[in-house]
Amino acid sequence: MKDMSLFEQLVFILYTQCWEQLGKIPNPVTGKIEKKLDEAKFTIDLLDMLKEKTKGNLTENESRFLEFSISQLKINYFFEVENEKKSKTTETTAQDQS
Repeated sequence: MKDMSLFEQLVFILYTQCWEQLGKIPNPVTGKIEKKLDEAKFTIDLLDMLKEKTKGNLTENESRFLEFSISQLKINYFFEVENEKKSKTTETTAQDQS
């Protein structure tokens, strides 16, 4: 992290926080996986806002890192939302068959 700019460090903090919210990595305090998709969506929205507000003011590396972070989080958020939908559909189907 020594070689990262302050902006990249901020993005990395939000990126890591979002991975926790997606349930991909454990909470460092509790050691537990905690999926909080609403919070993950908010964090992704924050990164999108940073992208818009800093457009034209970032180095090439900062811009690439921000773009990469946002795209990775959006892809994983999409899959987690789809998994939640499938889980709810499976639960509903199982209850209907009971």
